[in-house]
Amino acid sequence: MNDPKSRLIVALDVKDRASALQCVDRLTGRVGYFKLGLEIFTAEGPRLVEEIRDRNERIFLDLKLHDIPNTVAGAVRSACRLGVDMLTVHASGGAAMLRAAFEEAQKAPKPPLILAVTALTSLSDDDVALIGVGQKTEHWVKTLADIAYGAGVRGIVASSKELPMLRKKFGDEVRLVIPGIRPAGADTQDQSRTATPDAAIRSGASFIVVGRPILQATDPAAAADAIVELIRISLN
Repeated sequence: MNDPKSRLIVALDVKDRASALQCVDRLTGRVGYFKLGLEIFTAEGPRLVEEIRDRNERIFLDLKLHDIPNTVAGAVRSACRLGVDMLTVHASGGAAMLRAAFEEAQKAPKPPLILAVTALTSLSDDDVALIGVGQKTEHWVKTLADIAYGAGVRGIVASSKELPMLRKKFGDEVRLVIPGIRPAGADTQDQSRTATPDAAIRSGASFIVVGRPILQATDPAAAADAIVELIRISLN
């Protein structure tokens, strides 16, 4: 965690194996983790996880598991066999599901960090109200984080807006992973709750997730290096 590069997670939001491996090869040694989400994992499956792992890269498998406890436990077991380092589950799946995920992960020789996803960064307060949640977004995130913590989970995914509240509440006991990161001046695209890399780190982010601002840059390696430099300055 002292190495600024270790704080940067690059989201491989690409459509196929060739594009993903090209990104990995361009960024190897420059970032801490590569995140594989639903699009690329559905397209390419476990084989791509194994290929990236065989390049000695750390993998964040972002499947946002959300099902009955037994089913989620089985999915976690399979992910552990792939050797992933981080794995997401939805906090809204409830305490029993979260506990099942955490306990299954602990059986692995090298347990991945289970991350409980709270409110997606694409959701605004209006979206949360429309879903039927009877709380403002920040309070809802706090409720979900409390449930996850009570189930043993020590990793939380939330937006930068809830980051100061979560860091104050949990101190250093919980790893806080913050997506929706956009460098100053970048288009927020489909994200509603965003922050710059340096602001998120200063507010207490353990890790920041960046995808398109790096992958769509003219020089992805230079874009990643610039974000790592912002992290380094923010940690000092």
